[in-house]
Amino acid sequence: MGEAKRRAEQGLPPRPKPAKPKKPADTSPRIAPWLPLTERQGEQFVRITTRGAWIGIAALVLFWVIVRFIGPAAGWWTLADG
Repeated sequence: MGEAKRRAEQGLPPRPKPAKPKKPADTSPRIAPWLPLTERQGEQFVRITTRGAWIGIAALVLFWVIVRFIGPAAGWWTLADG
């Protein structure tokens, strides 16, 4: 017999669900009183966008190396200036 059935037959209420642990509230001060962003969120935004910029720079360099050196060396295409 299941726990729920046994509790129902005995007239007991269902077992309470375990409480989920709450995320700690962000207590860092706001950037501006009228702007719903905290300083921690601002720092996180800068960190993420900086990482994205470096990834973009690396992708651009890789693309340039492929177009300028690897493609012509492999005979996939010829350069107009060479």
